[in-house]
Amino acid sequence: MDQHGGCVFCAIVAGEAEASVVHADEKAVAFMDLNPVTPGHVLVVPRTHAVGLEDLDEDTGAHLWRLGHRVGRALRRSDLRCEGVNMFLADGEAAFQEIFHLHLHVFPRFPGDGFHIAADWAERARELLDEEACAVRRALPQPPS
Repeated sequence: MDQHGGCVFCAIVAGEAEASVVHADEKAVAFMDLNPVTPGHVLVVPRTHAVGLEDLDEDTGAHLWRLGHRVGRALRRSDLRCEGVNMFLADGEAAFQEIFHLHLHVFPRFPGDGFHIAADWAERARELLDEEACAVRRALPQPPS
């Protein structure tokens, strides 16, 4: 195994693997996805290896979303076909994460681009929603004091 434990994103962040970089700063690197949903698909990756959200500090997480916002705005202003933008983060195998170095996908959308999200969008009873809200509230980390 290489010095990055086989993590291609760690190798890209270290400048040891090829990438078409859009932006780089002290906390993150944004580069073009090798297997894009649409032309212009950008990945925003923390410099620090974090498998998922549980491993990422909130300041870096906020930075990723700020950078994703900026990339989304740039996609809209670019010459690429972009009639909408998706920002997508998969945390865990069940959420379709394939590379286990947390990353934010930012990609242009347009009619007929072939990207779909299918789900059962059935309305849930308020009692169930209240129970679920309570479960999430109990698990929310307390902000530092």
